[in-house]
Amino acid sequence: MTDRLTVALAQLNPTVGDIRGNVDLARDALRRTREAGADVLLLPELFLSGYQPEDLVLKPFFLDKLEEAAQTLAAETEAGGPAILLPTPWRGPEGSARPRNSVLFLRNGAIETVRAKFDLPNYGVFDEKRVFEPGPMPGPININGVRVGVPICEDIWTPDVVECLQEAGAELFLVPNGSPYEDGKDDERLQIALARVVESGLPLAYLNQVGGQDELVYDGCSFVLNPNRSLAVQMRSFEDDFQVVTFERHDNGWVCLPGEMVEPPDRMESIYRAMVLGLRDYVHKNGFPGVVIGMSGGIDSALSAAVATDALGPDAVHCVMMPSPYTSQDSLDDAAEACRLLGVHLDAVNIGPAMAAFGEMLSPIFGDSPPGVTEENIQARARGVTLMAISNKKGYMVLTTGNKSEMSVGYATLYGDMCGGFSVLKDIYKLDVFALCRWRNGGLPGTGDPLLKGPVGAVMPERIITKPPSAELKPDQKDQDTLPPYEVLDDILHCLIEKEMSVDQIVAHGHAPELIQRVWRMLDTAEYKRRQAPPGVKITARAFGRERRYPITNSFRKIL
Repeated sequence: MTDRLTVALAQLNPTVGDIRGNVDLARDALRRTREAGADVLLLPELFLSGYQPEDLVLKPFFLDKLEEAAQTLAAETEAGGPAILLPTPWRGPEGSARPRNSVLFLRNGAIETVRAKFDLPNYGVFDEKRVFEPGPMPGPININGVRVGVPICEDIWTPDVVECLQEAGAELFLVPNGSPYEDGKDDERLQIALARVVESGLPLAYLNQVGGQDELVYDGCSFVLNPNRSLAVQMRSFEDDFQVVTFERHDNGWVCLPGEMVEPPDRMESIYRAMVLGLRDYVHKNGFPGVVIGMSGGIDSALSAAVATDALGPDAVHCVMMPSPYTSQDSLDDAAEACRLLGVHLDAVNIGPAMAAFGEMLSPIFGDSPPGVTEENIQARARGVTLMAISNKKGYMVLTTGNKSEMSVGYATLYGDMCGGFSVLKDIYKLDVFALCRWRNGGLPGTGDPLLKGPVGAVMPERIITKPPSAELKPDQKDQDTLPPYEVLDDILHCLIEKEMSVDQIVAHGHAPELIQRVWRMLDTAEYKRRQAPPGVKITARAFGRERRYPITNSFRKIL
């Protein structure tokens, strides 16, 4: 009887659709597994295809290529080498309408067995029931004489699959995951895993993917729990990691021996690192050489530039100041100082001539009508055209700078400051923008972190954080001329978006019903703008786009 099983946990960053690149990552992890003398390599959920592959798995040709790649990796396990638990989309039995989210057990040069995900998530960012077919309740896999349960991600979020595996004789659990980051989710995952450990009395290794995929960021933060509820291993967050863990059979069952324990980052650092990783992978995986940012001298563009510099390095960030007659000297000075602190290039393009040209072009139609929002939007659109021109000429992607509070209520100009390819603030409320700037300006934790490529110290002048926010599209303009104070607005938005509260419940938070009505109306009216906004890093539990899907044509707005 085997009394010891060593498992290599490879917390890696695959790329969706890059089957060859993902095979290379698996090969490197297998080499490290072999050098460590481990018995089996575990890879994250749907590793071979990358996660989430979405409709790629409905292409038969894509599935053909996955099968070829799996056979190639199976050949790497010949001659008694380490086995591989390879998660991948896989065709079901003949007659199956859709493929299955599966784990292949590769050993002795062959695909020895297949297990499929039983519980397919169909909420939030997931719609796996649309592209996958659920598998049957799985049984354990015999790995060197140890009966190992391999539930896949959602399979442990309810008791049924783990209970079935336990009743079938499982002695420990190895769980491949593709669990996206959101604020506070690391504790939720831990509590779910703890519940399964308590119910089964068996140890559980939770291996999560790391990396950015469109709006989603996978934060890693993998761990191993023992039957006594203690953490045996805690892996790194927001970066690749590779740990070999040892399970031993003791008199009272299997336990994992203590391994490396890496303290997870606190809330502000977690959010910031999610933004950095999401932007870095979006830019690099899509082949952009860098980003171009409209630098206004305000807090949103300053934070976006800081994240971009930390993600890509100062040489890959091109900032552009686009003053109008309403731009203050303070804003000019603050933008220049922020760019100096970051070490990034700053150009200046005066949009005054474009404003004058549009005024002359449109005067036959506008006549003597007084200037207003139309003229303000022309300024924003002139800036958008300028940034897109630089993007087209240089090949850099435009990084938009709007935050979730503004996007919620439509305080942004379509085809103006919303122009761009990606946004790191799209799911960040304004109050958290301020908090993140204070955190980042306080200096990075530790020095010489290769994953953060910006300066260690302050990245913006203090005045950017303390001055009242303003779009500076007309004289003496402040955001609070149009919007409630952000302390009030963010609380109402959080109640409406994150918690779907009723009016009475929001009133209990201390807000006037008329103000709630006004904010709700702005929120729903701006849906058409958000549909045309670029993707951005998901941070909250209810990110626009993938998770909050409301109709544009929507008359359910009278709530008083």
